[in-house]
Amino acid sequence: MFIRKLLFATIASVIAISKLTAQTENNYLVNEPVDISPDFRNFANTYCLADSLVSFDPATVSGTLQWQRSRYSRRMAFNNELAVLQAAKHVVFPETEYAQDPVLPFSIQFISQRSLRIRIKTGFAAHNETDTLMLAKEPATDNSSWKYTKTNDGHLFKSAYGSVFIKPWPWHIEIRDNRGKLLTGTNHAVDNKSTFTPVLPFSFVQRASDLSRSIAASFSLAPGEKIFGCGESYGSFNKRGQKVVLWTDDANGVQNPGMYKPVPFFMSSNGYGMFIHSSAPITCDFGASFYGVNTMMVGDDELDLFVFIGNPKEILNEYTNVTGKSPMPPLWSFGYWQSRISYSSETETRDIAAKLRQYKIPADVIHLDVGWFETDWRTDYKFSASRFNDPAKMISDLKKDGFHISLWQLPYFVPKNRLFPEIVQKGLYVKDAKGNLPYEDAILDFSNAAAVKWYQDQLDTLLRMGVGAIKVDFGEAAPATGLYASGKTGFYEHNLYPVRYNKAAADITKQVTGENIIWARSAWAGSQRYPVHWGGDPAPTSSAMQSTLRGGLSFGLSGFSFWSHDIGGFVQRTPEDVCRRWAPFGFLSSHTRNHGEPPKEPWTYSKAFLDEFRLSDEMRYQLMPYIYAQAKHCTETGLPMLRALFVEFPDDPGAWLIDDEYLFGGDLLVAPLFQDSTYERDVYLPKGKWINYQSNEVYEQGWHHLHGGKIPAIILVRDGAVIPHVKLAQCTKEIDWKNIRLVTYSTGNTANGYICLPSDNVLHSIDLNGTGGKFTLRNDSYNGSIKWRIQSYKETK
Repeated sequence: MFIRKLLFATIASVIAISKLTAQTENNYLVNEPVDISPDFRNFANTYCLADSLVSFDPATVSGTLQWQRSRYSRRMAFNNELAVLQAAKHVVFPETEYAQDPVLPFSIQFISQRSLRIRIKTGFAAHNETDTLMLAKEPATDNSSWKYTKTNDGHLFKSAYGSVFIKPWPWHIEIRDNRGKLLTGTNHAVDNKSTFTPVLPFSFVQRASDLSRSIAASFSLAPGEKIFGCGESYGSFNKRGQKVVLWTDDANGVQNPGMYKPVPFFMSSNGYGMFIHSSAPITCDFGASFYGVNTMMVGDDELDLFVFIGNPKEILNEYTNVTGKSPMPPLWSFGYWQSRISYSSETETRDIAAKLRQYKIPADVIHLDVGWFETDWRTDYKFSASRFNDPAKMISDLKKDGFHISLWQLPYFVPKNRLFPEIVQKGLYVKDAKGNLPYEDAILDFSNAAAVKWYQDQLDTLLRMGVGAIKVDFGEAAPATGLYASGKTGFYEHNLYPVRYNKAAADITKQVTGENIIWARSAWAGSQRYPVHWGGDPAPTSSAMQSTLRGGLSFGLSGFSFWSHDIGGFVQRTPEDVCRRWAPFGFLSSHTRNHGEPPKEPWTYSKAFLDEFRLSDEMRYQLMPYIYAQAKHCTETGLPMLRALFVEFPDDPGAWLIDDEYLFGGDLLVAPLFQDSTYERDVYLPKGKWINYQSNEVYEQGWHHLHGGKIPAIILVRDGAVIPHVKLAQCTKEIDWKNIRLVTYSTGNTANGYICLPSDNVLHSIDLNGTGGKFTLRNDSYNGSIKWRIQSYKETK
């Protein structure tokens, strides 16, 4: 039995390695993103092109497809060579046992009036996938909302919001909106006859190296169509024309193609979104090879593709209905987090807390990074006895003063770690084909229930000591060819690792503290159910600051409501000018942390900087009712706190072009200052009027050249908004929620917004009517328990 298990493990590992052959050049380094696209242009492989509908049952919305077997051939013309796919007879024996052009099943599941799920198999599956870790739950079927019609040339299904048409030959699935506009459709080989450029149609590959299969889902792209999302992508905001590799990676920065948090979901300006429900390596060619076709090359041997119809808000709501919405983090997590790499003793931690109060820097969290162990970086879940006298008392004392403690850790255990022998002896680690360690470290296998229990027991002790949050760092290096307790190799488990890791830490935190909070770097689809995530290791430069924003905008368009980043960048001491301009961006993000190479404390810079930093911090704490209510609204809708302009203004063509501004919630527009030593910039304003939060000037839509104020950023409020404020407090536990100041930013006679009190976490609308510039509350959801003070923006200057 042991020999059989070992043999199967070795075979599985060999298969995983062979699937990664495109990555095994001499210059390949461990954990470099796995791009599987070369497998789809390999003369040794066999390709099957989706050709025609063989059978179809409209009652079950399922049938069979015939696939045309093809091979690559060389086409030469006047010394120019192209690789083209051509139908090819497959030489097999015995011919009676293996199909020349296979007939395989496909189905469509209607989930809601806006959502459908396309499933296609490329061969017999002995094992049906049961792990739905990326999904909030298995979606229910909603066939009643889609009405079927048999047409002369195919099968039509229509809902209130769109239609799906299935054409028998050439086989197509066409998706349209309720006005009949084609949103996208599958690409068949005959669609590409009008170009000399070789185009990969909807197909699957069977590799010659191991006979494994992967699918290429090719869909049309419309003229002018733009693509957004794919996780925390730092490259160009619009992914049209790019090839995006979705593989979790320790990117080591924010100015390269790597992603700590790739997500196999994107949305289109043409009115649809797509979610690839797979954890295998995925390469999306969004018109990079041929501008009119989007080809999603999925390492899986079957396609499980969700399609959502609507505008950006509707798409995000539908997507997060499937994969889960971010739950509400605790109030204190929205306060300021002070950190650096690292506070390494009780004396130092208490001193930082005292200085935050001394300098009147409102704050709620002190983060202890890699230095709270006896040996820096060596994660063993124990406070250093030589550096921390009484950590439990320290945590208790600081909590009385309004501070929570956050602790760093990671899931990799070096051989010198005291826990290393136990992890190995209990078999809690990811294994190689021999059952040994693939790497030098023991990497916890979170697909192993025993490993999860062991890990959570370590965190349980710390959380019961009073620790507020665990920093769930790293998680991008799960061995790609490792063997996991799930029975899968890293080909499928590598991208799932962050979700399992996030979940393990979040679940025990919720169990012990009752709160939804971690501080995580890595993610995949579904990780949004375990907030909060932050944006990796940016350089302390203006360029990295701008890349950070692009990553945050893309991440928000991938189903994540909450996201933060390291103010000033992580690597090296941040220049004062960079930190000055980065600070408002940090304070006007869902969560705010100042972290990186020391010293990072605001009082270690000039007095002028300290005063400006304090102003940004105080603004955040006074805006806490707005922040908290907007956060609650995001948890109900799947919207991001840091929001691309086109999410709120999909009908404004200019809004789709902006990647260096954002909406903070629904009503505040923020334009950070990205140029070195420059405190003015051009700003695009979407439709309507906008009011300067600092100067009260009113602007119409369009381009404006604006200057920052005392807070070095351009901050504007949407006309017609009411922004709830509170009196300044030095921590969130001291906020007086019984006295709310409603500032109306309205040039008309109405103003509206949201309010949500931490005491009940119920979101309420605020509606005001105005006459002669004076506004009154139309309805009081709290029946007089809150003292409302209503003030026009004109009275705030």
